[in-house]
Amino acid sequence: MFHRLRPALVLVALALAALPARAFETAATAAWVYDMTTGTVLMDKNADQPLPPASMSKLMTINMLFEALKDGRVTMDTTFAVSDRAVEMTRAGGSTMMLQHDDRPTVDELIHGMIVNSGNDACVVVAEGLAGTEEAFSAQMTQRGQALGMTASTFANASGWPDPSHRMSMRDLGILGKRLIEDFPEYYPIFAQTEYSYKGRSPDNRFNRNPLLSLGIGADGLKTGHTSEAGYGLVGSAKQGNRRIIFAITGLPTDQSRAEEAERIVAWAFRQFSEKTVARTGVRVAEAEVHLGDADSVGLVPSEDVSLLVPALVQDKVTAEVIYNGPLLAPVAAGTPVAELIIHVPDLPDRSVPLVAEADVGKAGFLKRLTTAAEALYARYVGSPAS
Repeated sequence: MFHRLRPALVLVALALAALPARAFETAATAAWVYDMTTGTVLMDKNADQPLPPASMSKLMTINMLFEALKDGRVTMDTTFAVSDRAVEMTRAGGSTMMLQHDDRPTVDELIHGMIVNSGNDACVVVAEGLAGTEEAFSAQMTQRGQALGMTASTFANASGWPDPSHRMSMRDLGILGKRLIEDFPEYYPIFAQTEYSYKGRSPDNRFNRNPLLSLGIGADGLKTGHTSEAGYGLVGSAKQGNRRIIFAITGLPTDQSRAEEAERIVAWAFRQFSEKTVARTGVRVAEAEVHLGDADSVGLVPSEDVSLLVPALVQDKVTAEVIYNGPLLAPVAAGTPVAELIIHVPDLPDRSVPLVAEADVGKAGFLKRLTTAAEALYARYVGSPAS
């Protein structure tokens, strides 16, 4: 039932109940969990803090290569040279494709080497192949990241090799993962590949380090990371039914604790929340007063179905308010955005939904305008203080 309190604010109670989301205490030093289906942030723990991302930042190198493919600057068959610097990354330790000077790996092979093998050497080859030097490529990564809304990210290299100026936030990693899923669907399935070996080399490094891929929980990406400074981290994504979540965590003490925490997060995100449709296209949720119109009010409706996540085991009321600057001044055209529906779910960010006019409201005729003006003058006169 809708309750109008004053012309500019109407409170409504939705036919929906909710229990405040049961707090999830993650062991990660920083975490960001996001429901891609409804655009809901489910968890934010130090999510905007710039931190050493380790190999999770390889996702930005992969993004830059995917963009080059999309732009037609390279194809999957394009070959890149392997420099001394790239070979040195193989000798320096860490994950590798085991590239050699006389190799000419294709873009396709390098993508697999970066995603599945987490090859530091592959990242250097890509950086030099696209920008000439890794330094120039790192500057391009930082600039492109800013353009994509990754405001806490600065890149000093292509691989995530430890550097005091190489930083990303968990939110930025989530934004990047979301982009890779949505904008490059033709390449995203590579993230679910469990093993790859370039020319049969380095068999011990052929396995994908993502611990979720083999658990049957819908996980299909994206990238692990580890250095002594960063701890163990993971940018992960999983899809169950119509819902997809993405998350980024860091600072776990061991690879085992990373695997356990990632699995816990996936289970919590899918089991603690369910998707509900709370308003439907064209169905009135409130009315707005109209001034000097051929009708005194107009219905307010959403232009599309409104779905949101609510915690399971519902108990307390989910509430909402409709806000508009009123009364609206006639004429009002049907379909014009005139109000906002603000939905409040306990322990989750508010959801703002535009509402449009349900029907046309024309200007009132001369007699009604005259009557309205007279009523306004009378109200002003009656309400004025005595002299």
